[in-house]
Amino acid sequence: MKALSNSADKGEILTRLEDIHLDSPRQWGRMNPHQMICHLSDGFRMYMGEKKVAPARTPVPRAVLRFVAIWVPLRWPKGFKSVPELDQQAGGTRPSEFEADKKQLRALIDRFTQTPKDYSYQPHPHFGPLSEREWMRLAYLHADHHFRQFGA
Repeated sequence: MKALSNSADKGEILTRLEDIHLDSPRQWGRMNPHQMICHLSDGFRMYMGEKKVAPARTPVPRAVLRFVAIWVPLRWPKGFKSVPELDQQAGGTRPSEFEADKKQLRALIDRFTQTPKDYSYQPHPHFGPLSEREWMRLAYLHADHHFRQFGA
């Protein structure tokens, strides 16, 4: 199963990041490509404990949701509502300059995958506490989901 802890999978994600452009056509959702880049960056900041996010209400127990989202080999549903802190039209980081924001996302991915870690994970708003293995898998899946949203 793909995860950012695998250098080939990380390389795939970084290559696909370069395929995202301001005019990349949206396949679903309401974000534009620039907002998506900032959304993913906010996600990495949250993963590393730099962006505080309140726990979200979940329709099923967190452990069940976590297992299905991370380990069941199904594509994530389209249109899943993000928490306000990661929503660029609510409390998320506003887009600035596209290429600079892409560069920032690349740097966050590099930092997230470095060893040793210079950060501590915080609980995920939907899934609760995650192991490093789960974080690496989740981060891959989150980027994959949004890159597919824009055809990359």
